Amino acid sequence: MGPVLHGLIKLQRVETHLRAVKMKLTRCRRSVIFQENQLRTLQSGLEAKLEEIKLTRIQVDRLELELKSRDEHIEKLRGHLNLARTNKEYSALLTELNTAKADDSKLETQALELMKNIEVDEAVCEELKKQIEEQKTKLEDIRKETEAKTVGFEKEVEEIQAEWDAAANGVTDKKALDFFKRVAETYDGEAMAEVEGWEDNTGSYSCGGCFMGVPAEVVNVLSRHDEIVRCSNCTRILYLKEG
Repeated sequence: MGPVLHGLIKLQRVETHLRAVKMKLTRCRRSVIFQENQLRTLQSGLEAKLEEIKLTRIQVDRLELELKSRDEHIEKLRGHLNLARTNKEYSALLTELNTAKADDSKLETQALELMKNIEVDEAVCEELKKQIEEQKTKLEDIRKETEAKTVGFEKEVEEIQAEWDAAANGVTDKKALDFFKRVAETYDGEAMAEVEGWEDNTGSYSCGGCFMGVPAEVVNVLSRHDEIVRCSNCTRILYLKEG
């Protein structure tokens, strides 16, 4: 194996390390974002519940106003009932009075149910407020912890990036380097693939990336020349493991 493949294999090791640390950095930052989203969800839930209570109170106020008006009407009916001159008039007023009372009772029941709903929702709001405060504390703790970790990961990424740049500069074939970069983006950094079966002397070879078969002719080329040979299936750069 010549200097080009050697250089790419070295670059692959650094690339794998660099992406692993970058992933840790990303996960670290995501942990804060996740907790922030949790807090926003709780706050949105509280706002929605408070709005629901507000609308329910409007309904209660409307019912109470209607009940007040109905009570006044019932009092008038009672007054008219006492002044009724005939049985027919008395019977009609009594029927209207009983109907008004029944309707009044239904409205009172609705108002009581709405008040119960408000009490339940207010209890939910108190619980949400408690959860929000707990989440704020949790978020602050995770943010502090993450900030410390982030500084470390960012420094490590910077150091490995410098190592990557040095390894890339060591690849003399710039076309091979460009191809490495393109394949690395396709396969999350895994641009190189070892030919499996090379050391077994079985004559059966496969790509270590996609596990598809590799012709013996390709293995012969790799064993004799310092060339970029790609897997015909996944296009990764093939190489032979050295003993």
